[in-house]
Amino acid sequence: MVAPLTNGSLTGTQTRSYRDDGFLYPIPVMPASEAQNLRAELEDLEATWLDNGLPLPLNTYKRVNAHCVMPLAYRIGADPRILDVVESILGPDILIYGVEFFIKEPQTTHMVGMHQDLTYWGFGATHGMMTAWLALSPSTQSSGCMDFVKGSHKNPILPHNDTFSDANLLSRGQEVAVPVADHDKTAIVLNPGEMSLHHGLMIHGSGPNTSDDRRIGAVVRYCTPDVAQQVADKDYAMLARGADRHGHFINFAPPRSPFAPHALALYEEIRAAQAKALMAGTDNKKGLYA
Repeated sequence: MVAPLTNGSLTGTQTRSYRDDGFLYPIPVMPASEAQNLRAELEDLEATWLDNGLPLPLNTYKRVNAHCVMPLAYRIGADPRILDVVESILGPDILIYGVEFFIKEPQTTHMVGMHQDLTYWGFGATHGMMTAWLALSPSTQSSGCMDFVKGSHKNPILPHNDTFSDANLLSRGQEVAVPVADHDKTAIVLNPGEMSLHHGLMIHGSGPNTSDDRRIGAVVRYCTPDVAQQVADKDYAMLARGADRHGHFINFAPPRSPFAPHALALYEEIRAAQAKALMAGTDNKKGLYA
């Protein structure tokens, strides 16, 4: 179990644990009541915009680059308490690459196959990318919490199989093409207001939600400015802290209101550009998190 933060930052021991294991949890970053308020704000937004004439299904906007069209998503990604923790590992210059709301509805069969995040993002096997996963509802084994394979981030990018399974919530239904034994998995149980960190090469996945409540995670992908897109023609990110002295990403400003027309147009531009990396090597028409 992770000890409390020191002045909002990780200790040297905690940082070493992340570098050794490839993940760290549970990290308390806000009171449970605040996380529950964020959940309520999200669910109010869902109720308001579900049938409100958006160009794409609301779930697509929640799952891909929500920070481009939803101020709530940006606020979470730019939360200084989260950034203080991330800075302990990535350093003072931090970009927000993506924010998504990863939701498993109660009593459903959706799962996430064991995989490495960096497999299809077009960045290669970089150490400059990390995911923060903030629980907005209890994330337990019964609700389908994540499972991490300790030390697996020390591997290169491993071969993956694309299943395009309707039960798999990933864009290609990707699963790492190596056996993963149950005894090698660590269940990442989180209470609302706690988060985990994991390396982009970490092998991880999650099971179905067999509980009676939604499992809601706010997931933020952070990277350092020296990370560069190697597959697509261009890529996009937001500067969250420090400076971007490399210029590998097109920087854009956060949205001021939900689903504003100019933000929706930018969203489509970003989505089309990133699809060239994420869907490279397949002619499947499923698209990004369709």
